[in-house]
Amino acid sequence: MNQFIYLRGLKHAEHTVFCVQDGQKTYFDPQFNRVVAYSSGQQVKRSILQALTDELGVQMAPVTFNYNINAKQELENKEPWSPCDPKFVDQLLGGWMRAGDGPTKKRRSPLSISAMRPIHPLLAGVDKENLTFDRSDHPNLHPVNVRMGDKLLTEEEIEEYLQTNERTLPRRNWIPENARTSGLFVYDIAIDLRTLFSVSTNQHEPEISKEMIEELKTKGWVLSKNVFGECLVLPKDEREKIIPALAKSLINWRITSNQARTFSLMETLAIAISDNANTIAGAIRAKLIDDGEKPKAKPIVDATAGANVFVTLPCANYIVTESESAEALQKAEDKLIEMMRNFDYENQL
Repeated sequence: MNQFIYLRGLKHAEHTVFCVQDGQKTYFDPQFNRVVAYSSGQQVKRSILQALTDELGVQMAPVTFNYNINAKQELENKEPWSPCDPKFVDQLLGGWMRAGDGPTKKRRSPLSISAMRPIHPLLAGVDKENLTFDRSDHPNLHPVNVRMGDKLLTEEEIEEYLQTNERTLPRRNWIPENARTSGLFVYDIAIDLRTLFSVSTNQHEPEISKEMIEELKTKGWVLSKNVFGECLVLPKDEREKIIPALAKSLINWRITSNQARTFSLMETLAIAISDNANTIAGAIRAKLIDDGEKPKAKPIVDATAGANVFVTLPCANYIVTESESAEALQKAEDKLIEMMRNFDYENQL
């Protein structure tokens, strides 16, 4: 019985940004001496879980944010608390850790998710541009405020200051050095079927409390065993609801935090699925080409590498292929559903 499913996805990004809080995330590739963009595994995971809960029409688990007031009467952030409740699908599949409230409870996510990074450093790039926030076309509609310390100057005081100092106050702000990325990007996911729908009942290193164990039993969770010991397994009818939604989310997720900055479809070009990690690495890869002047890289989607490969129509824009199909992503979903349904969750040993 195969215990793992491996998935590699190939996406195209066009002049966009993966993260907006501190600008585009990048790292330096020392072999090819290039700065390349990436989306962290945590961001990819959050995007997948958001797509999953949206597909199921359920809310994410409530997280409690904790603060202390110190001796200076200042608020200090403490560790947020997850409910550690596998009845919430994002908890069951995303895992949790909760400390400082009785025994530490932690559950490792059954989904191991890589960063989304260039398929090859030479097949993605980062460029920078200066942006403006400009309202100079209708100056009468957009007032200008000037403060000196805490004092708000009157219109007369502003005019006097500008005339005295020979200055102007344009109704535009420059936002310099904004990074954008374009190129071909891959992400990898490993699904541990042994723990996908199973929660450990071990109280030496607890995932859940004794009270939660009893509650899950009353809701039909099945007592079983896996290689990690005794566990509770989500009832089959609940699994049947989650599996199709999970398959769709693993393939059709998208980063939503970039929408207000520079939108990109980030369309999926190809999906490789296998129970062997090495085959997905060979199915979607790049080949380094030395043409005598400077190295180049060629993206490759290879259906003969041993994995199940699904190629979408847009893939032909960037890679020479004859196997693209309008039904590729649906077929990839069906394959994932088949593999997840074939695992015997109640009788692993």
